[in-house]
Amino acid sequence: MAKGSRKWWYILGLVVFIIYIFISARPIPNETILKARWITSLESNQQEANIARPPENEVPRWGFPVSLGDFSVRETTLPIPFLLGDRFGYIWDDGKYVINQIRKGYISISENNWAEYEALPSSIQVMNSLNEPVLTIENPKGYPLFLDNRVFIVGSEQNSLIALGPDGEELWLHDFPAPITCIDAAGGFVLAGTLDGAVELLNSSGNPVFTPFEPGGSRLSVILGCAISRDAARLAIISGIDEQRFLLLERAGGENRAIRTPAGGQGDTYKVVHHEFLPNGFRRPVHISFVDNDTRVAFERDGGLSIYDINSRLSTKVSLEGKIEILDTSGGEKYLFVITSQGPKQKRLIVIRYPAIIVNEAPFKSDNAFLARQDNVLYLGGDLTIVSFELEKK
Repeated sequence: MAKGSRKWWYILGLVVFIIYIFISARPIPNETILKARWITSLESNQQEANIARPPENEVPRWGFPVSLGDFSVRETTLPIPFLLGDRFGYIWDDGKYVINQIRKGYISISENNWAEYEALPSSIQVMNSLNEPVLTIENPKGYPLFLDNRVFIVGSEQNSLIALGPDGEELWLHDFPAPITCIDAAGGFVLAGTLDGAVELLNSSGNPVFTPFEPGGSRLSVILGCAISRDAARLAIISGIDEQRFLLLERAGGENRAIRTPAGGQGDTYKVVHHEFLPNGFRRPVHISFVDNDTRVAFERDGGLSIYDINSRLSTKVSLEGKIEILDTSGGEKYLFVITSQGPKQKRLIVIRYPAIIVNEAPFKSDNAFLARQDNVLYLGGDLTIVSFELEKK
């Protein structure tokens, strides 16, 4: 068979990826489907009509069938960042690339900024999503981290955090008693967990909002995952080894009450409102995120994940095979998207409807995976191909 013909057979297999989810899998209630919008190749760096023509050995072997349907360009304010294998960059909502580069060093990337750097850089050039220089960090003594529309430097020993201003000036420095093992930021606050089992919440000035919290209750104290709600009213934590626990903390006085931090650095009190033990816990960082407009917390656990409902105070386990590679952290409502890995090149896209029902599963073959979500649009990547879907009510 001619090489060109084989390419189109692989493209056809990719198209099959899109339909199986919605034809052979169970329908999503209210007749909501995932409609494919476009497919594009990272290597060709362009989109040809609705289907690009990636090289045959770089197309992920998707395991299901769908037709692309009509494609209509949507307008977004910012392009979508991606990191897929040895490629990184930004892609517009119509499938055209702003940046599509092969990475040569370490990469930090977010919606607004990115930087490529070496292990011990003498300076770091921060760029925006349109590939324009934003600032240069001289003698950083660490690596850049982009969170909550801000630029930070994590110290080379991972036990300090520096917040930078728009011109690269140091706004504040906070030293931790042990290496940072997880970090999240929202609403001007930074939540960090450390190797010695403590959690700290810092305000926009770098001051602790409340006394460092140590969950304890385990043979080995370590914080393996942490997340903060958008209003900083709630904190979610995975802590300890033997036994491992999930904890949810809430700010005393109500979720809408602003945090007031006096000059001494201490502020409002957080209290544990839920905790549960997690059998056969992990000895590595775990996925955890506030989802469904901050009304639930999704977190990784042995044998799958759990979804904790903040209103009902109930946690429901979702059994999944393999290791969770990517957990949807968009906070979108109604559905949660997860990518798992079940071995070399064995990936699976899973669609979960809240509270905790798997409504769709779609296997595909790829060494790497990428997942992003903006409202009702999903972006899925495998090897050198990115596909866009839209959640549509029929």
